[in-house]
Amino acid sequence: MVSPSVLSGLKVVEFGDNISAPFCAKLLGDLGAAVIKVEQRSGDEARRRGPFPGDASASGKSPLFIYLNASKCGIVLNVESAQGRALLLRLLERADVLVENNPPAAMQRLGLTYEELREVSPSLVVTSLTSFGQTGPYHDCRAHSIQISAMGGVSVMNGQPNREPLAPPYDLMEYAGGLYGCVATCFALLERDCSGLGQHVDVSLTDCCAAMHTGLYIWEGLTGKRHPNRSGRGEIFPNGLWRCKDGYISMIAPQVAQWIRFVKVMGDPEWTKESRYRDRRAMAKEYPGEVDDLLAPWFMAHTKDEIFAMCREAHVPVAPVRTIDEVTRDDHLKQRGFFVNMRLEDCDVISMPGSPYRFSESSFPERRPPPKLGEHTEDVLAGDLGLSEEEIRDLRRTGVI
Repeated sequence: MVSPSVLSGLKVVEFGDNISAPFCAKLLGDLGAAVIKVEQRSGDEARRRGPFPGDASASGKSPLFIYLNASKCGIVLNVESAQGRALLLRLLERADVLVENNPPAAMQRLGLTYEELREVSPSLVVTSLTSFGQTGPYHDCRAHSIQISAMGGVSVMNGQPNREPLAPPYDLMEYAGGLYGCVATCFALLERDCSGLGQHVDVSLTDCCAAMHTGLYIWEGLTGKRHPNRSGRGEIFPNGLWRCKDGYISMIAPQVAQWIRFVKVMGDPEWTKESRYRDRRAMAKEYPGEVDDLLAPWFMAHTKDEIFAMCREAHVPVAPVRTIDEVTRDDHLKQRGFFVNMRLEDCDVISMPGSPYRFSESSFPERRPPPKLGEHTEDVLAGDLGLSEEEIRDLRRTGVI
């Protein structure tokens, strides 16, 4: 007998675009919630984001959109119209969660603020993911990952010291916000089990960036300093990336015992017995390049996997920097069954990341292809809202759906 998913029976309405809100709703859907994705007639921007495999852009096969929106029901609704807004409110009356990432001013213009939605459904949990939160001097500003990583304190530590700072790649901050939003939403649902009331989950992507990557520095009132290969402040050596025989290895080993064990892994080279190379703060701050030069021959004599195996045996925290091809071939991920296959409607089979965690007493729902634009509009309006065929035809004729 297949056990139910953790959030089976929960209904989520997603009214967002691009990454943060769709990713948050996807995570809830992966836990078993039924997700209804509400799009404007132009469709989610992620539908048009590449890179596309071959010439698939013509048919809207964005890998980003497929990953973020698998298994969701999709409807088109012109919420700018009075009828469209009324239909959305009727959906929300029957929903447990609304996930959205629109600017607060836009939600206010549409009459969809939390205060207004609470009147419609007091038990509704509204999760808002925005660049800077619902309050504060920047709350109505929209930002991309490059601005969020700068204001969240990441960019000041990222990049070469004699060049411009860098933002983390691949919209990392959008995904971080979606993850924080999912966790906070689950806590709000747990509280609702006690009080019967929903609440407004206000997620600032900039705050998520700071909490996930730079919180310690901010709390201590410190700023980072960029080093060629050092991580964060690099207060204690070793802390960073080193080139090896076939790529790069990452090591963050702040404990004395870890450094001692690593020295043994290297074979106790003579230079490590000098007092100059026992003060790891001085090594990190005053002459890190000198120590890098001493370490370089050992790293360059070994592959990533060799270094990883030796350090794992010695309990030294290192990680190989994998290429995409190496990640897809990783034995550990294969044994965990991390990558799952999904068959699209044209019979193409694609491989995509599965769940990053498992539960002992519940299952994960099978992945279904993402919705075509408006694919489930009529089904949702008829099944969830009880509209007749004639009413649905009228809505289509007037441009509401």
